[in-house]
Amino acid sequence: MLVVSQILGGLGVAIGIALAPMLAAEVSGSEALSGLAPTASVLGTALLSLPLASLMGSRGRRSGLMLAYLIGALGGGLVVLATMLPSFPLLLLGMAGFGAGSLAGLQARFAAADLVGPERRGRAISTVVWATTIGSVLGPNISAPASRLFRGTPVPEAAGPFLCSAVVFLLAGLVVALALRPDPLLTARALAPEGPSGPPKRSLRAGIEAVRASPMARLALVTVTVSHTAMVSIMVMTPVDLSRHGADLQLIGLVISGHIAGMYAFSPVMGWLADRFGRLTVIGLAVGLLSCAALLAGTAGPRHGQTAAGLFVLGLGWSAGMIAGSALLTDAVPRSAQAAVQGLSDLTMSAAAGVGGATAGVIVAQWGYGPLNAIGAALLLPVAALALRRSLRRPGAVGG
Repeated sequence: MLVVSQILGGLGVAIGIALAPMLAAEVSGSEALSGLAPTASVLGTALLSLPLASLMGSRGRRSGLMLAYLIGALGGGLVVLATMLPSFPLLLLGMAGFGAGSLAGLQARFAAADLVGPERRGRAISTVVWATTIGSVLGPNISAPASRLFRGTPVPEAAGPFLCSAVVFLLAGLVVALALRPDPLLTARALAPEGPSGPPKRSLRAGIEAVRASPMARLALVTVTVSHTAMVSIMVMTPVDLSRHGADLQLIGLVISGHIAGMYAFSPVMGWLADRFGRLTVIGLAVGLLSCAALLAGTAGPRHGQTAAGLFVLGLGWSAGMIAGSALLTDAVPRSAQAAVQGLSDLTMSAAAGVGGATAGVIVAQWGYGPLNAIGAALLLPVAALALRRSLRRPGAVGG
């Protein structure tokens, strides 16, 4: 059921988000403001992370995922309304709510880990991450037909995909409400061999304290945050660099499609590796892949094939870091604190990626695309140092 809801949720996000910058430029009347729409979505994901994690900690995964999809659907509806009025502030508010659809997908990977042991946790997480491939690939191709559906109606064509996204989010929420039974998190607590480990910890402070108490949790949090930030920062500016070197829209689309395939399609391999060879090994693989990607993309220049290879490897590195880091994070903290720590993880990851994406444009404008990749690679140094330190201290551990 998590896979089914993830396919629908990924489809809902991809249908709308592909046209968000264009819609923002149309409503605001300024191309300079077009980037604020996806930024608002990322910020919405970050701001809603802790409240929804807190709800899951007390009421279970089903309640949190249902509410996330409902907020995403309401956000899509507000985007349509903002386009009809038109109102740019309302559009940004709608995009912030729309980000809850992405948050549901992020939290679903942790729900997959609730009822499996550490020896299969990586594969469980990777299965749900893999399901995102279907929606992410289909979504942008459905945007144009979704726009034409509303031709001749009061709904502007550019806003049509967001109305379709809202409907898909509602379907995903309905799947969760009806079929995600029993609730995985509540069931895992009830079946824990040691019995209930005290009341669930839901606050930001509880999440920070749990991470502070566990060196492995700190490594996992840094891994997920840095992997995501490096990936987003490089990815968002790649179309700009490609266009500067003469690439057309079709080629740019192919490069981004290859990047998405690297992110999601090979996630089961990363999950198997994390379970078979340990989380730390795959975190080291993530550092190596992301560094290689930065080298390939940053030195490509007009060689579009090299840029495409770099973006594909960038997706693979993100997949390795996300899956191994998420599994290690779940391994490293008590069950009562898992929801709070997982919410903290999504908050930190989304906020850092939002800052990274916004800063990337400034870096490219001032110094170029190559230096951006060099900075992205430099971000990986703390991850490499922490992973090496923990591997030397805990050889042979399941989580290591």
